[in-house]
Amino acid sequence: MTSEELKQAVREQYGKIASSVPTKSGCGPNCGCDSNSQQPVSISMNDSYVNADEKITEAADLGLGCGTPTAFADLEEGMTVLDLGSGAGVDVFLASQNVGATGKAIGIDMTDAMIDRANVNKEKLGIANAEFRKGEIENLPVDSNSVDRIISNCVINLVPDKKKAFSEIYRVLKIGGKFTISDVVSVGTIPNEVRDDMQLWAGCVAGAMEREEYLNVIKAAGFVDVAVVSKKPYHSDDGIPFKLESVTVSGMK
Repeated sequence: MTSEELKQAVREQYGKIASSVPTKSGCGPNCGCDSNSQQPVSISMNDSYVNADEKITEAADLGLGCGTPTAFADLEEGMTVLDLGSGAGVDVFLASQNVGATGKAIGIDMTDAMIDRANVNKEKLGIANAEFRKGEIENLPVDSNSVDRIISNCVINLVPDKKKAFSEIYRVLKIGGKFTISDVVSVGTIPNEVRDDMQLWAGCVAGAMEREEYLNVIKAAGFVDVAVVSKKPYHSDDGIPFKLESVTVSGMK
């Protein structure tokens, strides 16, 4: 499969989710859902947004995440925050509360239906300091050295070229800026037949990188103080012959 074929599979999967799931209960707390039945094709992922604004989570949490990166991002008043793969906007809106009226939260997503849904949620919630842009993580529509914090929730595993993704993250962060990313990684090797399954790729399984390799890619991009700040194992009923973990990783430029 080519990178564009993988991206198109992800666009189709998440476009259908954005258009058909009224709330997170429609798909369940899973990274991916079957595009026809809306049944999960991967393992249960989502963490609860403890003490979060219920209006935001009710409107914008589709249950597609695998962590709560805003909880570890050290957000402050006046910061510019960038969310990669922002979906319906839940993490953007939560970040917008933390950075206040003098700050800004920007969401990037490559799926038109998700951008549309996020903008509807923005108007519904009356959030003025958030914006959404269409783009790919490997080629971010963001100026270099322009953001204070980057967050992402269960999306980097969907990106075919993770080295390019972290190179872009490094490019757009200011000196001293920090990323906090929740993602799915593997513990052990994922077989080629799984890697080649587009449905499992869109379901956050086939694109997972081995944990230590994932951390090495981040360090090779130039980041320092790289650390796993939270992790938990997952167990699937699908007979997957390897282990998966949800990790939240942080690093500084």
